[in-house]
This record gives sequence, structure tokens and C-alpha cells, in this order.
Amino acid sequence: MAATFSVTDLQSTSGVERDNEQSLDVQVLKDAAKRALVNALNSAGFLISRALLVNGAKTLVLDATLAGPLGLVTEVALLKNHGVDKMFWLEPGPLTSTTTNVIYLCRPLIKYVKIIADQIKRSSKESHKYRYTLFLVPRTSTLVSRILEEEGVLGDLTISSYNLQFIPVEDDVISLEHDSAFNELWVDGDETIIYNSALALNALQHTFSRFPRIIGKGDYASKLATLLTKPLPEQPVAPADALNPPPPFDSLIILDRHVDMITPLLTQLTYQGLIDELIGIRNYPTNPIPSTSQPSANIRPVTNEKTKKHVLSAATDPLFAELRDLNFSSVGKRLNRVAHRLDEDYKARLQAKTVAQLRDFVGKLGGLKSEHEALRLHTGLSEMLVPQTRTELFNKSLEVQQNLLASYDTTAQINAIEEMIAQGADMQTVARLLCLASITTGGIKTRLLENAYGYHLLPLLLSLSASPLSVLLQNPPLVSTAAPNKLPFITVRKSLRLLIDDNPEALEELENDISYVYSGFAPISVRLVQCVAQKSGVISNPAEKTSADDGKGKGSTSKKLFAHPIVGWKGFEDVLSTIPGKTFDIVQKLPSGTGPETSSISALLRPHEQPTTTVVFFLGGCTYTEIAALRWVSRQNKGRKFLIATTGIVSGASLIESMANEGKRGPGK
Repeated sequence: MAATFSVTDLQSTSGVERDNEQSLDVQVLKDAAKRALVNALNSAGFLISRALLVNGAKTLVLDATLAGPLGLVTEVALLKNHGVDKMFWLEPGPLTSTTTNVIYLCRPLIKYVKIIADQIKRSSKESHKYRYTLFLVPRTSTLVSRILEEEGVLGDLTISSYNLQFIPVEDDVISLEHDSAFNELWVDGDETIIYNSALALNALQHTFSRFPRIIGKGDYASKLATLLTKPLPEQPVAPADALNPPPPFDSLIILDRHVDMITPLLTQLTYQGLIDELIGIRNYPTNPIPSTSQPSANIRPVTNEKTKKHVLSAATDPLFAELRDLNFSSVGKRLNRVAHRLDEDYKARLQAKTVAQLRDFVGKLGGLKSEHEALRLHTGLSEMLVPQTRTELFNKSLEVQQNLLASYDTTAQINAIEEMIAQGADMQTVARLLCLASITTGGIKTRLLENAYGYHLLPLLLSLSASPLSVLLQNPPLVSTAAPNKLPFITVRKSLRLLIDDNPEALEELENDISYVYSGFAPISVRLVQCVAQKSGVISNPAEKTSADDGKGKGSTSKKLFAHPIVGWKGFEDVLSTIPGKTFDIVQKLPSGTGPETSSISALLRPHEQPTTTVVFFLGGCTYTEIAALRWVSRQNKGRKFLIATTGIVSGASLIESMANEGKRGPGK
């Protein structure tokens, strides 16, 4: 989903007038990625032969996992303008190209390198003469060169890199769009993404401003923070606006996904989150790319598509900006209100009696039609979601989740999960509930999944139970091994005020707290951000109690306080020590020339009237509900905005399916 929105869109999202504070223009990151892609395509001529510049038609063979990220950066028309004649998926089998120049674009994975080597060797046997260029994303790899050398094709192609880093997904969200980051870190033990994240964050500093303070939680997050304090290779960066410098960063908060595994296991209850859960949101382009088995198929422009696909974008759909972060229970009320307003606006034509009044109505007609189309779209989406939210399985799963979070009769919840297994419930739903039960209770019997779904799930069970993930623990353990560092859930729940009790007074508070995103449960990750950037919000609700009718808190604009300076974890050291994973707070030195051996403490304690931006980076992915909760936090104070950065957007389903090797999504999914 390529979603972008402006400050005015944010105002309509919350119903609260937003302060006219300057925000980061993250679109410069998209422009930089687009320029880098164009330069890579054009440089292929220089890398291979100057003759290419005359006859520059190229065949692009693309790693399918890059289709989504590239769809957020560029469009097919731009690729065609720079010589791309045909595009194919990178997949096993012979490649028949009608152009002399073949460009491979992929991540540096062994399986892709083997396919490329096989296709080059096949072409050599058939006496086809191609000029090959391989662009690795985001950087070159010695391992790739070694494998190509072993395959005997290293001399047949030129290797370079396409430095694709953060991509703006929305105006306040940037992503590396690396969907396999979680699996690579906590299942495969591959820490490459940590270094790639460090390079991307370092480029972000060079583009906008330095992080004066790096704060975070988690073992892998700590490794990333350490990398950021060391010299890293210089990279091309997006030029910042010299005339209108962006608000400076006041800190970088890094959280690795393992610190809060509860949040992605829960069913997302915001509008956008529920769409992702039940329908799916994918960043795949709207035009299909033919596979290598269809060598004669040309790229078709988007306008030739017979199937109409809608791109959810707050920039072009203000109604989506209003709905996306609402709890789904409030969406129907908001849609009814919009429908009523549109009806009144259309009736205005009957009251138009003069030519001037008719001209005014005609001028508004285009906007009314756009709103009407948006209303029809989101009403249709809601009608698709409602039946699924009323199924017995959905509601039983939600009930078990809520009871486990409240530590209510845990034995009964395990029995309820066993009943769901006996009824043939979806494997990933059951696996999420069992992992949630394991984390909140300290361990369960894992043979339930084995017996019900077969031993082909053994790799999944091993991944979930093995260190460092350890989210599905046997209780009691089968063998006497060193016990993993468990989350003391009940203690953390109380200390961080994670759960809103089910009583009338508490439900009023729910409307003014981040826990609205899970109908009463606050994401641990966002509470940790509040421990740094909005300390009062952890202890009590920061928003005033108002007659909120949209499921979200609405702070009074006139009484919004300035955000307090970033002072680290102060006040929450005790609860942080109980959560597994390293806790860190690093104050970086200012660049030379700004003062004699002074740290950037003075930069942290900025005057209130000077707005700042806090970057929150999720290593291993974040959910749409966490994004919604952070937006809510951002609206409660003046002077601080959040830029949400992540390795990718995840959900419980995507994490479980990827570990079960069921997350292989082709171009049509």
C-alpha cells in the first residue's frame, strides 16, 4: 500500500486541530531511491560497454520480494523511459530475452544467485550472447561473488549495487520493506539486517540531522545502537531543503521485535489493522510482471488493467485518513456521519436559486463525487470485514486473547484452544493463541499442535521454542536446560498500566489512552516509547476526558502541553530491568567544531518553542496498530512529532506463516 498524507489529513484524522508545526519531508527519501534506480539502470551501459548507450534496450529480471518496494519508489513508465523493454520474475528455468542487455535486480540470497548462474550457463550452451549486469540490494556481497566464481560465471557478468534504503510508506512512516527481517534474526540467526539498518539510519542522519541520543531496548537493538556510534561507510544521501531546514531529531528510540512479542500475536482492532488481518495489505504494484515462462509478454501499462485495484492513500482519500486509526467498532458510526453530511451537501443543489449559487454547487460537485466514491469503497470494505468479525472462531479467539491478557482462568483458555484445534481451526490462529498463552503464563504443552496438524509443523514448533525467540515454551520442560529469560508479564502489566479494567469508569479512560487500539490493552512497545517521550502517559491518561465518539482520545488543543525533553528511561528503570533484553541510553558527541569536548546534552534540552522529531525504529517489524497508537501519542503534546521507521510492516499471521514456510507470496498475492 502506497499511503501518503499531509498535515491537513492528520487534522481530519483525529478531529483535533493540529499545530502548524513543520514536519520532515520524507518524500526526499523516495526521490533519492528513484534517482538511485535510474542511475543504476543507466550505469549498466558504462559497466558493460559504451555501445549500450546507443542500443540501450534492457531486460529486467526482478526478485519478486522487491516488487513491492519498487512499486513504492517508481512506476513502469519510468523504467521504460530508461530502456527497460521487458520484465520477468527471477525464478528457476531458462531465460529467453529479445534484448542483448540483461539486468538482474535481487537481494543477495544464495537461492537467487544459483538461479542466475544456471540461467547464464544455459544461455552459454545455447550460444546466446547476452551482456549481464547484477544489481544487489542494498549492497554487494562477497559471498555472492564467491558462489558465482564456484559456478564458473563470475566473469560473465558485472556486479554492482542498488542502495535501496528507507522508503516512505506514509508521511510519518518509513520502511526498509524487508519482510523477512524477523525470520532472519530470530530464526536463522542472520544479523545482516542489523548492519543494513545501521546504514539506513546513518543515511537518515546525514539527510536531516544527527541523533543526539540513542535509546532503546533489546539485545539486537543494542547491537544496532553500537554500530551507529561507530564510523560507517559514506553513502549517497537525499539533499535536505537548505531554505527550510527540518525540525531536528531529539532522539532515536530503537526497539527490537522480541521485546514485545505479545502485540503482533493479538488480533489488530483498528480499521487498517483489521484490513491487514482479514484481507491483507500488500505493497505489490498494480501491474503484473510476466514470468520467465512467458518470454514474449511485454509490460502493459497500468491503464490496460482489466481488474480495478484501489490503492489506499490518505493523500487522495481523506476519508481513509479519518478511518484508518479508528477502532473498528467506531467505523460504522463515522461512515454514517459522513453519509449524512454528503446527503445534506447534495440537497444543497435544491436550495440553489441564483446562478452564483448554482456555480458554487457545480464547483463542489467534483469533490462530492470523490467523497461519494470513497464512502462507497470503505462501506464495501466494512461490509466485507463485518461478517468475518462475527464468526464464532473470530470472537472465540478474541475472548481467549482478552482472558489471557487479564490472566483470567488460564486453564480454561488452554481448554478453549484445544477445542478450537479439535474443530479444525486455522493453524496460524491457533499457533498465535498458544504463543500468547506461553508468554503470559510462562509455558504450555506444545504437543497440541503436533498432534492436531501433523509433524510437518515440527520446524515451526522448533523455531518458536528455540532460543533466541523462545515464545512457545514447554511447561514443564522436556529436558533440563537453562531456562530462557521469561517476561514477567503480570508485573509488567501492572507497572506499565497495560490493561484497562472492564468497568464503566475504566472504559471512559479507554477513549483517552493508546489501549483503544486493542480495546483495552496497550501495546508494550508503545508504552516503552511513552516511558521515554511521554512519561505522564504511562502513569495516567494524557488526554482530557471528552465525549469522544470515534473510539479515540481527543486532547483539547488549547490545553495541550509541550512535550518534555528527552531524559532517557528515568523513572522506569525498575520495570525496564524486568523485561528481557539489554537496555541502553547513549548520548552521542557533537561533531567537531561545535564546542570543546561537549556532548549533545544541550541539544536534548531544547526550548519548548523549538519543535523536534523523535525517530522510533522497530527492528523486526511493527504492526498497523502500533503505528496508530504512536500517532495518538504524537497528538497529545505540542513540540514533538514521531517519525516511525521499521524493517517492515508485520502481523501475527505474517510472522507465523513465514516461520511455517507458508509466507511465500507470488506476484499475484
